[in-house]
Amino acid sequence: MKLALLDAKTLGNDIDLGVFEIFGEVAIYETTAPQDRIARCREADIVITNKVVIDREVIDACERLKLICVAATGMNNVDLDYAKAKGIEVRNVAGYSTQSVVQHTFAMLFYLMEKLPFYDEYVRSKAWAKSGIFTCVERPFRELEGKQWGIVGLGAIGKAVAKVAEAFGASVVYYSTSGENDDPTYPRMELETLLTTSHIVSIHAPLIERTKNLLDLPRLQMLQKGAILLNLGRGGIVNEAALAQVLKEEEIYAGLDVTEKEPLPEDSPLYDAMETGRLLITPHIAWTSVEARERLVAGIVKNIEAFLKRHTI
Repeated sequence: MKLALLDAKTLGNDIDLGVFEIFGEVAIYETTAPQDRIARCREADIVITNKVVIDREVIDACERLKLICVAATGMNNVDLDYAKAKGIEVRNVAGYSTQSVVQHTFAMLFYLMEKLPFYDEYVRSKAWAKSGIFTCVERPFRELEGKQWGIVGLGAIGKAVAKVAEAFGASVVYYSTSGENDDPTYPRMELETLLTTSHIVSIHAPLIERTKNLLDLPRLQMLQKGAILLNLGRGGIVNEAALAQVLKEEEIYAGLDVTEKEPLPEDSPLYDAMETGRLLITPHIAWTSVEARERLVAGIVKNIEAFLKRHTI
């Protein structure tokens, strides 16, 4: 049996990918350009992809293909309907990154909330050494206890964030992006109310038609002074041009782990907004703890094993 792993670089060089060799011959590619997809998948029985697109064109050219393993939870990079019509199974891995994303959510929060870039530079520049006093309160920060934390998208990750926020003494409210979540644990609010009353707003929702451009300019302008907005869902949920404008005009803070286009284009207005010192962007790493990537690879192995129990190749 032949396997093709199309974007191994996204899994990191510290994770053992040799585990796939138990299934047969494995071709591992660090990255795969669109024009190389067919050549690399043509002889494969199983294709493993994180973000490389497997569309109708690829599927039609790969007669041996039986299983597509998505090295992620979202499967929008695969033409699911066409794969099904061709008798090709598609399997993802769910739940592997929850704790990693939760941890990164709070890492971004405290980086912004406690003005850590300023205080790091204050010491590095030896300004503290020259200050003559034992402390510095030039950039005041507040406690999380007693603050309202608004969660946009109360799924598995949103609920896990809520529990940690409560442990810090925050009160949690949420907005249902589907309109169907009526979790009795926390108060449900309309989005506009959540935005105007919350001190922290974190997004943990998928990008669907209902959430695309959900936080546009009018809604971003509803955030109260000093509010912190965190997007760990999908980039298209927040209008980036509008966010850049609001960051320049209002005293709000934002942490983004996802952007509409990844990597972030060099002409993005967000680069100028970073000059305010109130915007933190990380390169879609919330899901990438070592443990999460190990769980992801283990989940792919289980998906292949389960497939082989049902089929003979």
